[in-house]
Amino acid sequence: MEPLSRRAFTSLSLGTLAYLVGSPGRAAPPRPDGPRLVCLWLHGGPSQLETFDPKPGLSIGGPTRGIETSVPGVQIAEGLPQTAEQLHHLALVRSMVSQEGDHERGNLFVRSGYRPDVTLEYPTLGALLTHEAPIEGAELPSYVSILDPTDYSRGGYLGPEVAPFRIGDPRDPVRDVQPRVSEARQARRLDGLKVLEEGFAARRPNAEKRSKHRDRTARALQMMRSEHLAAFEVEDEARAVRAAYGDTPFGRGCLAARRLLEVGVRCVEVTLSGWDTHIDNFTGTSKLCEALDPALASLTRELRERDLWDDTVLVCGGEFGRTPRINEADGRDHWPKGFSMLLGGGRIRGGQVVGRTSDGDEGPADPVSVQQLCATIIAGLGLDPTTQTISPIGRPLALADAEPLKRLLV
Repeated sequence: MEPLSRRAFTSLSLGTLAYLVGSPGRAAPPRPDGPRLVCLWLHGGPSQLETFDPKPGLSIGGPTRGIETSVPGVQIAEGLPQTAEQLHHLALVRSMVSQEGDHERGNLFVRSGYRPDVTLEYPTLGALLTHEAPIEGAELPSYVSILDPTDYSRGGYLGPEVAPFRIGDPRDPVRDVQPRVSEARQARRLDGLKVLEEGFAARRPNAEKRSKHRDRTARALQMMRSEHLAAFEVEDEARAVRAAYGDTPFGRGCLAARRLLEVGVRCVEVTLSGWDTHIDNFTGTSKLCEALDPALASLTRELRERDLWDDTVLVCGGEFGRTPRINEADGRDHWPKGFSMLLGGGRIRGGQVVGRTSDGDEGPADPVSVQQLCATIIAGLGLDPTTQTISPIGRPLALADAEPLKRLLV
């Protein structure tokens, strides 16, 4: 992308501008230090029995077989052979329990650590991290969501300033960062906009401060000029690297996540949808694992190889699991009473398994709540889960609503 002049301006959508808040920087900063978070959300509720907690040989296990992993004595499903080789770097929680069995409420819960409340919208983990570890002069959004068909990731009461910037398949160009008219015409537009903004600020100074429109516009222009925009362009990677992640939207999303973390983005989420397997569960999860396995394994490996692992927490899982019982449509239904999550990086201690599900429909041994999971993620980032933020009505709220699991932390 050729750099635009200081006066150049593109016609940006309001959605694109919504996240662009803060003081513009003048030079591309070096990659900032500090914590990073990458969340691989398996939207729809992945079956633990066909992913990270198989039960081969039992009636509840269906036809899914287990394979050995790099952690002695631990098996995962046969559809995840590359992930099995990386498991000694990861912590596997098999005894997750949630109080929410609905997709929307379950997603909001697992992404924030707080159960949904009609009186208050809670920020998700990426928004909390962006708020607690701001990057001065950042040229790209600090929080990026890739391939998410929902709006479950939010800034919540912390405001749109920390909400995610959303893109689709990284193979497609990022919208609204290329000029649509000549530079001269854009300069005239920008001059006109300046007149309007100055007039509005003079008449309504308080409203102008709340809208932060001028700051957002300046940040938009800064992003358009940034050399870090190239991080979205996964086709620039070597063919072998792209092939390792998999020629799928999710694979490209995970590759883009690594590239974005390298240039200083605080949190990247990548969503793999389709896990709501009420019908034909085994065929559906097998196809999804074909996309998940190479992308998850390659991301884990490259974060380690590129010296990002110790500062980055990796999370992989969904809003709940699936029933041990196989229904009449050869599917599995919603099951919040014993599902799996993978964690790694940061202060997370890898190579261990926490909890155990039963061989029937009883609750798991050593259950781990969603609140505990989120507190552990926050602690794994090096943040204090007891740190308080203030809601718009002055209510103090801790970053997490539970104590972290100390055995998962180094």
